[in-house]
Amino acid sequence: MKLSAEIKALQARLGHDFADPRLLKQAVTHSSMSTPTRDDNQRLEFLGDRVLGLVMAEALLEADTGASEGQLAPRFNALVRKETCADVARQIDLGAALKLGRSEMLSGGRRKMALLGDAMEAVIAAVYLDGGFGAAKAMVLRLWGRRIASVEEDARDAKTSLQEWAQARGQKPPAYEQVSRTGPDHAPVFVIEVRLDSGESARAEAGSKRLAEHAAAQALLARVTGA
Repeated sequence: MKLSAEIKALQARLGHDFADPRLLKQAVTHSSMSTPTRDDNQRLEFLGDRVLGLVMAEALLEADTGASEGQLAPRFNALVRKETCADVARQIDLGAALKLGRSEMLSGGRRKMALLGDAMEAVIAAVYLDGGFGAAKAMVLRLWGRRIASVEEDARDAKTSLQEWAQARGQKPPAYEQVSRTGPDHAPVFVIEVRLDSGESARAEAGSKRLAEHAAAQALLARVTGA
C-alpha cells in the first residue's frame, strides 16, 4: 500500500519496517478522524499501555535485582506515565505524522501531551502486533533508554518535589490555577498554571486536572533547577 512521506519518515525513526503498515496508519489516527471505514488508535492505545508496562517491569527488575516492590513502583510509574510517553513522542516527532480532525488540528493537537502520549502507546501496540513482543521490546528500550538509566531521579512526584523546593527557600507552597477547560465531556483538555511566590510560573495541558498539574509542576521544576 502507498504510504505518505510522514508515515515513511516515522517508520524510519521507529526503526521498524512494518509488514502491515496499516497498523502504523491506525496508530497515528486520532478519534477525530475516525470513520466507518477508518479505525482510530483508541484500541491500540489500550494494548500498547499493557505492552509498555510489561517491558518496563522486566527492565526495572533486570536493572536492580535487589530493589523492593516499594522501590520499583514509583520508578515504574515514572516510566509509563502519559507525560513520559508524550516526551518520547516528541523525541521522534510523532506529532508530524498524526492524522487529526480539523478542530483538533486548529487547537494545536500535534503538540498536546494527551494526544501524543496516547499515540505513542498505540504505536507500541502496532509494532507488537506487526513484529511480536521482541520487536516492541527492542523499540521501547531504545527509545526509553536514558530514561530507564536515570529513572530514580524522575520517580518522585513532581508536585511534591516542587513544593519541597519552594519551602526550602522560604516560599509558600506553589499555587495551581485552572486557566481553561476545552473539548467535549468525554475528552476534555485542561490547562493548568502553577506559580511560585517568587513569580516563576509554568503552564501545561492534559486530559485531567491531575495530569495537567503534574506536567506544569514538572515543567516549572525543570526551569527553576535548570534540569
